[in-house]
Amino acid sequence: MTINIKAEKRTKIKKLDSLRKEGLMPAIFYGHKKEATPIQIKKADFIKAWRNAGESTVIKLTTPEEEIEALIRDVDLDPLTNEPRHADFYVFQKGHKVEIDVPLEFIGVSPAVKDLGGSLIKILHEVKIKAEPSNLPHQIEVDISSITELEGQILAKDIVLPKGVELIENEEVVVATVATPRAEKVEEEAPADLSSIEVEKKGKTEEVAESEPQE
Repeated sequence: MTINIKAEKRTKIKKLDSLRKEGLMPAIFYGHKKEATPIQIKKADFIKAWRNAGESTVIKLTTPEEEIEALIRDVDLDPLTNEPRHADFYVFQKGHKVEIDVPLEFIGVSPAVKDLGGSLIKILHEVKIKAEPSNLPHQIEVDISSITELEGQILAKDIVLPKGVELIENEEVVVATVATPRAEKVEEEAPADLSSIEVEKKGKTEEVAESEPQE
């Protein structure tokens, strides 16, 4: 899967505020036999590609001079709007594998959760892999139905990887586990102290009696 984004090289660097008001976003590409080159792209095009591709799908940057295949390496987000305001593209060497972190998607139902009341704890949310760019998956599925007992675990080596993908992550690292449910503490109410209640009532009765006028 390859996604196309039209780009223009920024030979004359505009003020970034002016650039963004035109619906454009500054970016840069660099990597194998490519010097760091500033470019500008449509922000809407980038957001669409980023949401669909993430950082593990090949992006084809098409400029008037050339076409460049790259991966999204880094995205700078606006701290207020959380929208992208700058992106780095890494130009990879064709025919060579690249190492990236790919997000995990947990699927299925764990019997330890459904039948035994355990709690699923996701420890890893992405895993480091190695593959040729054309084989990079957008995400990797982890089937939690294999966890049938409380305290059961899925390790990195248990993940079923797509063809052409190699695991770089530590094989023994825990990806997910099911924790034993905590016993609920029932607070016992202290029995009422009847003697204190009787004394209190008696005291009030005596106070009332003393306050009555004497005949």
